[in-house]
Amino acid sequence: MKIIAGVDEVGRGSLIGPVYAAAVILNKSVNKKILKDSKILKKSKREILSKYIKKNSIWSIGIASVKEIEKINVLNASLLAMRRAIKKLKKKPTLVLIDGNKIPELENYNLKPIIKGDKKIPSISAASIIAKVSRDKMMANLSKKYKGYDLDQNCGYGTKKHLKAIKNLGITNQHRKNFSPINKMK
Repeated sequence: MKIIAGVDEVGRGSLIGPVYAAAVILNKSVNKKILKDSKILKKSKREILSKYIKKNSIWSIGIASVKEIEKINVLNASLLAMRRAIKKLKKKPTLVLIDGNKIPELENYNLKPIIKGDKKIPSISAASIIAKVSRDKMMANLSKKYKGYDLDQNCGYGTKKHLKAIKNLGITNQHRKNFSPINKMK
């Protein structure tokens, strides 16, 4: 029997915080028609679906820290987060479908990249939803620690309000120092 896992990451373009990846093996009972790319779903719908997926799937989260992003670059950190998520699954998949055109180095796993997989493959859509909801919760917590950056709203992306806050309040230890425009502000 084939055990298929879907994998996706979030947070690559953010100016602050870690990159998150999720790996999901959907149970047969999951209604695949309701799973969509997390970017096109409203926050409330993502949160409902995330709970539903977690309850009806085998899933895991992998994280790559800001230090890892700065050390090995954001693409390699994303692949590292994916590798961690895949290895943390409680059941080993026979096939791992990964959103995008790159795959992490992982021995003894059958990995296949799928461009725009989060729009085409339900298990990748599920992974995108879980990763996004998990990272958004972390950003909401970070927003409480770093007030004024609007992180609970912008999730760390370079909005006008976030960029203005960086200029006025400074760079936090959670900002990615090698990302533009932060690297020009040091």
